Amino acid sequence: MPKQIRQKTDPILRQKAKAVTVLLPNAKIDRIVSEMRAALDAAEDGVALAAPQIGVSLRLFIVSPKALGWRTDEPGLVFINPCLVKRSHRKVELVEGCLSIRQVYGRIKRSEKVTIQALDAAGRRFTRHTAGLLAQIVQHEIDHLDGILFIDQAHDLTKVK
Repeated sequence: MPKQIRQKTDPILRQKAKAVTVLLPNAKIDRIVSEMRAALDAAEDGVALAAPQIGVSLRLFIVSPKALGWRTDEPGLVFINPCLVKRSHRKVELVEGCLSIRQVYGRIKRSEKVTIQALDAAGRRFTRHTAGLLAQIVQHEIDHLDGILFIDQAHDLTKVK
């Protein structure tokens, strides 16, 4: 049974997550990633998930293959100790929701493009230049790792069934 996705009143969602300090690859991190994938797969409308959303205070998030237009049997992306190294000055206003704030959507301004550095599940450092949906996802998930929920910055919040 997949782990429950923590909801907005859970205090872990408001904490700054701790850096992953174990050597990678690591069985503990693999287990956490596996639990995150199961929780994300169980949420039909989800495209990404941060570790605090399953109750683990670590700087780690995953992106579903469906968000990338990949086959759903592919593993998606893993970002460990992610860091935004560049943001475009141009911002776009987007509609956003969150698996930790079910059925609420709002408008939020995000950088149109971002560059992120992180470690993958094998411990290899990588840099990825993102735009569009992936740039939005990266910024949303890093906010989670910093204890920020999208509703803190969004406006025109709407509850949708």
